[in-house]
Amino acid sequence: MAAQRLQDQVRERMRTRHLSYRTEQTYLDWILRFIRFHGLRHPNDMGAAEVETFLTHLAVDRNVSASTQNQALNALLFLYREVLGQPFGQLDSVTRAQRPKRIPVVLSVEEVARVLHNLHGVHWLVCCLQYGSGLRLMESVRLRVKDLEFGHRAILVRDGKGAKDRVVTLPDELIVPLQRHLAVRRTLFERDTATGHGTVSVPFALARKYPQAERSWMWQYVFPATRIGTDPRSGAQRRHHVDESSVQRAMRNAVRAAGIEKPASCHTLRHSFATHLLERGADIRTVQEQLGHSDVRTTQIYTHVLQRGGMAVRSPLGSALALRAERSG
Repeated sequence: MAAQRLQDQVRERMRTRHLSYRTEQTYLDWILRFIRFHGLRHPNDMGAAEVETFLTHLAVDRNVSASTQNQALNALLFLYREVLGQPFGQLDSVTRAQRPKRIPVVLSVEEVARVLHNLHGVHWLVCCLQYGSGLRLMESVRLRVKDLEFGHRAILVRDGKGAKDRVVTLPDELIVPLQRHLAVRRTLFERDTATGHGTVSVPFALARKYPQAERSWMWQYVFPATRIGTDPRSGAQRRHHVDESSVQRAMRNAVRAAGIEKPASCHTLRHSFATHLLERGADIRTVQEQLGHSDVRTTQIYTHVLQRGGMAVRSPLGSALALRAERSG
């Protein structure tokens, strides 16, 4: 019962803070893992020392990545600071998981074309937005009808990573396909409305301020799920957005069908978008804004994969071989 009460407290606090359902589930999972690791002791009876032990266990015994360890830390910080009101100081003795410096996988323009050739329907549109506008996968599947500004050739990304909004370019090549898709989507929305399933989840504050927003066309997801589902928070029967795992699966199949021997994923299309923009002479600050990076240093990683960039080095081997050929001749 105590564990259940704690979970309810965590959920209530997270929903007050308007955290996403995905974050809610992830944080609760880490909190439960933490409690089980320490023999089902209540977090009130533990503190910084137990958190340090758990995080070190993740790095040393479970060999988790740095991002996974940080995710666990964020969950426990939220528990102690926001729910229990017991903030603690620096965690000095934690063994930190190593964050490797990896160059992103990037496809050439020709490889992107081959991948897109093997995608169809909604999956093709979502992946085109990732490559054509630099959207993250979740930003693509969560797009609402109102976020598409055809007149301004722009997409409004609402509540992106870090709870930030931004404006990105809408490729001219996608305007007609998206408009055709929305015409079909409108028919589906009207059919759902007729059967009593035409509502959609909207952010908490807006749901209270505009009670009819959940029934409006402009708030509908651009890329809907194939079937009606149950909202995990409200219990309402409604149509959610397309499952991101189906897009990831379609992308893997397309890469395989294209005969590309690279570990390419949906996120690879976003990497390729940034790299190809820089190759075409785009200013790095412009690319930073399109991607939604807080720090330009994050965007600079793409300069390392340019075919010919400011950091590129031309190998001296060609000159040596040419000289050798002249002497042999």
